[in-house]
Amino acid sequence: MNKRFYVTTAIDYVNGQPHLGHAYEKVITDVIARARRSFGEEVFFLTGTDEHGQKVQQAAQAEGKSPQAYCDELTAKFQAMAATLNVSNDDFVRTTQSRHKAVVAAMLNKLHAQGDIYKAPYRGWYSWKEETFLTDKDRGPDGTFDPFWGEVKELVEENWYFRMSQHQSWLIEYLEANPTFVQPDYRRNEVLGFLKAEKLADLCISRPKARLSWGIPLPFDPDYVNYVWFDALTNYYSIPVALGDAGAAAPLGEHYVPGPGQTPPVPGIRLWPADLHVIGKDIIKFHAVYWPIMLKATGIPLPKQVLVHGWWQKDGAKMSKTTGNVVDPIAVVKEWGVDAFRYYVVRELDIGPDGNWTDSGFKARYTAELANGLGNLVNRSLSMLRRYRQGIVPARSDELAPDLGKAACQLFGQLKASELQAALVTIWGVVNRANQYVDQTAPFKLAKDPAQASRLDEVLYNLAETCRVLAVMLWPFLPDTAVKIFQQLALPGAPDKLAGTTWGGLPAGHQIGEPQPLFPRKD
Repeated sequence: MNKRFYVTTAIDYVNGQPHLGHAYEKVITDVIARARRSFGEEVFFLTGTDEHGQKVQQAAQAEGKSPQAYCDELTAKFQAMAATLNVSNDDFVRTTQSRHKAVVAAMLNKLHAQGDIYKAPYRGWYSWKEETFLTDKDRGPDGTFDPFWGEVKELVEENWYFRMSQHQSWLIEYLEANPTFVQPDYRRNEVLGFLKAEKLADLCISRPKARLSWGIPLPFDPDYVNYVWFDALTNYYSIPVALGDAGAAAPLGEHYVPGPGQTPPVPGIRLWPADLHVIGKDIIKFHAVYWPIMLKATGIPLPKQVLVHGWWQKDGAKMSKTTGNVVDPIAVVKEWGVDAFRYYVVRELDIGPDGNWTDSGFKARYTAELANGLGNLVNRSLSMLRRYRQGIVPARSDELAPDLGKAACQLFGQLKASELQAALVTIWGVVNRANQYVDQTAPFKLAKDPAQASRLDEVLYNLAETCRVLAVMLWPFLPDTAVKIFQQLALPGAPDKLAGTTWGGLPAGHQIGEPQPLFPRKD
């Protein structure tokens, strides 16, 4: 069996409700996954939730619930959001699942057996709110810690450490030799800048059970639970192993024992290494420094790329629940439709920089680009075909074929490179070209002159065929809309293979269906 294109989102920490940032990451990763499927590739798309840690334990206690019950409730909301956004993930990992815990235990056991994990005392300042030790570098000029850290106390305790520091020079060399490992380029430069400016410390990977009980116990010391890194980051690798990817599991050797009640493996499945980890800029250090070092130390091949996106603001300011300055993705979908939401977030924000959501900007794109652009084109093209030719497709004409062929070629390259915003610009170039074509050829005038019947046939064919090709181009981005266009053309199946952008797919004599508005205009 061929290796599948394996793409992941970050896993969402369940200490709050899903928000615009979570929704954006799901949508762009879904577009990438669908695009790869439309190339004819086999794809495996993983998303999920990060469920352990102090914050979850405290939030559950505050609500009078067990941590597991608390996680179950919030995870259901993240799963519901993914479904609402039409996200086509193949699996959903939860770090509380036994299949995941078994792989974490195997990695820890292997590293411990190799001497890469050791126990040592630690004295330092600890932020309970952020679950992290602080250093003097975190103090302000007056010696105090920023209120962001909450209550900071000095703590002395023994913990387990992973020997991360010894891999620093290797990682610098690896990033320099593999320039596409972290993208965009400026994010890779950030990581290299950090690695060259600061000495990496060994990584504290445990918390005493007396202080934190909600976590995966260390297999070699049950008085401690694993803290964050080997738990959360390992999810990307634990699912391929749990699903039976023999090549992925091989480096763990006899240390890996499947978790209790685990589903049977998928015969011949090949996923690892991941082709793409899609993450937000706030967790770049964990994914571009800690994660590759953890994998290398365990003898596991590295993922091919970490793709880093920016953050959303609302009206030029940081989103904040307290000020009410937030965007609720589910409310937007209810009011405007899922494809309008998907279109706006991908078209408005390129992968990399930060973006700014404005309600007026959303409405403007909806009206101009979706309702008056795409929706109007499809509706008038198919309505004229029904009015002037009873909905029967005339003989093939290739007038717009060169324009669409050029656009398809451009689109393929952009989708391969995960240049999603540019890909939408290319598709809307086709929408605009076809709308201009209607204005230039004026089919409603041709229809009044019987001598222009064959010219009207040519125009109607070019417009109907453009609608068909647009459905194929749009499928990774706006799957519901693409399917609706196919249904209105009365075409079988789904427009889910980019090979379908080849001109001439509408046969002469084909009877189309009834046109319906794709994006109803809103006053």
